[in-house]
Amino acid sequence: MSNKRDLIPPRTLKGFRDFPPALAMPREELIDKARAVFRSYGFAPIDTPALEYSEILTGKGGDESDKQMYRFADHGGRDVALRFDLTVPFARFAAQHIGQLGTPFKRYHIGPVWRGENTQHGRYREFYQCDFDTIGTDANAADIETVLVIHDLLAALGFERFAIHVNNRLILNGLLESLGLAEASAAILRALDKLQKIGAEKVAAEMTETASASREQAENILATVQTAGANAEILDQIERSCGDNDRAAEGIANLRQLVDAFEGAGFPEDRLVIDLSIARGLDYYTGTVYETLLGDLPAIGSVCSGGRYDDLAGLYTKQHLPGVGASLGLDRLMAAMEELGLLQDAATSADIFIVQFSAEALPSYIALARRLRQAGLRTELYPEAKGMGRQLKYADRKGFPIALIGGPDELEKGVWQVKDMRDGSSADVKDDEVVSYLQARL
Repeated sequence: MSNKRDLIPPRTLKGFRDFPPALAMPREELIDKARAVFRSYGFAPIDTPALEYSEILTGKGGDESDKQMYRFADHGGRDVALRFDLTVPFARFAAQHIGQLGTPFKRYHIGPVWRGENTQHGRYREFYQCDFDTIGTDANAADIETVLVIHDLLAALGFERFAIHVNNRLILNGLLESLGLAEASAAILRALDKLQKIGAEKVAAEMTETASASREQAENILATVQTAGANAEILDQIERSCGDNDRAAEGIANLRQLVDAFEGAGFPEDRLVIDLSIARGLDYYTGTVYETLLGDLPAIGSVCSGGRYDDLAGLYTKQHLPGVGASLGLDRLMAAMEELGLLQDAATSADIFIVQFSAEALPSYIALARRLRQAGLRTELYPEAKGMGRQLKYADRKGFPIALIGGPDELEKGVWQVKDMRDGSSADVKDDEVVSYLQARL
């Protein structure tokens, strides 16, 4: 009888992926940069459980979100689900804790979410979001600040060519009211959200089939939302066509103030686009909505989206807690950066590699590594005294910029050979000068 056991095939689920160091390190760097931007505006970190009671999540993002939700009964027989975004759990969190937090409350939250949707380029079933929100105020200043944060976020991540597309749901709702379609607004806006993906003809067909809009009404909506021109011109045109409706008038006024503030603060005008076709598919949005497109890769879709949601927390508390915020899709952004060649090709988090030339000199290598780390220099010491060529090949493959070599001759002279892996140059540096020398090189 054989004792050989069958091996389990190592594999990942469809729509999920592993993150080796070459992807995990840039992701951490992006998160660090995003965190710095959020904190510069006064946002504070929170965290919430991955699992929520299903009643907390269901029905909040629309039918599509409910279909994509990972939902099951846990070991206690409770009906639970994995969060599909970070906004709905935040609304629950705010309703539960706002008495201690006070208002307005500004938070950021970075973590994974799960949606059982069809996978596509840059989109997975498990993905990271970087959210920031302000809750407890309906002031338009919070909406304006949201677009400023989005701008600074993309700029901090190294993008120069991008545009933040902005609309206001009040304009769309006012338009639908004027056409007698207010009762069908949710279905119409969900159809409109697909405009860039499926085109005007299919969106019009969906409006007539699922929202009982006439062909003439659907064409009117599409003609209005595709109004083109400079930001001020678009707002002037929509005011002439929809300004008599109170909801639309409020949305137009809020967008005018946003445009004026953005330009007045000195932000590049071409990075803000009034786009009346932006609807955002989630049902909880009520006011300003945002989508951010990359100029060099628009086909990948929005990399930072969000909007105002004035009624979401009202599902959990009688206290009025209007909110506004946006979410950076980290995995989609990384897919874009990978395609554009913006991710650094490195597999180590350290800057300096120490060759272990001989096992007898290990205490000297350990002492040097400690000195370097105490000086703020990230350092890795090779664990075995194997051939120097093999160790340098390892260092080159991992992407170390600097390697230090200390053989018997160097140690006797009290020097270290500093090899620059980037250009192949090398120099002997005295032991007491090595820290300052490396700090200057890096």
